Amino acid sequence: MVRGKVKSKGANAVYRIRVSLCEIEPAIWRTFAVRGSTTLDVLHGVVQAVMGWTDSHLHEFVIEGKHLLAAAALEVGDFEDLDAEKEEGVVLSEVVPSRGMHFEYEYDFGDGWHHSLEVEEIGPPETGVEYPVCLAGARACPPEDCGGPWGYPELLEVLANPSHEEFESTLEWVGGAFDPERFDLEEVNGLLRAI
Repeated sequence: MVRGKVKSKGANAVYRIRVSLCEIEPAIWRTFAVRGSTTLDVLHGVVQAVMGWTDSHLHEFVIEGKHLLAAAALEVGDFEDLDAEKEEGVVLSEVVPSRGMHFEYEYDFGDGWHHSLEVEEIGPPETGVEYPVCLAGARACPPEDCGGPWGYPELLEVLANPSHEEFESTLEWVGGAFDPERFDLEEVNGLLRAI
């Protein structure tokens, strides 16, 4: 991260975070920067945007064993065994205060998309940069509802074989085309500007 003038510390510092989908090879990952004052409910939106999800399912953060979910999920779900808490109002810099910390994000409890997040750096904001911002990434987000890390390789296998009996229906299901190598940084940052 290019260093600019330090405007303040703590909540106004900028966190550079790498998020990677677990159990997927080759890796699907993004690196993005957000202010430490970002709340977890907003961070959820950032992760959705940078990864390419559609926010169609429940999610949770797990930080040092603590489960944090959207208030709406707590109202409809059975999370008593997890001792879960609301994510709304929880500030990133307060629950992940140090560089090098790892935490988890799970999206779609049915498909079980587990994401590993690592705080790579904490520093001052750069002059002229609007946060959040995606800095880099690799590979396309899997299609929603494709069966999680177990179903996704199957989907890719079918799409790679035009003679497969499910090729046409799978191609139609994914919208006519799917390039697993595609990642468009400009497109992702366009989504982030809307947050």
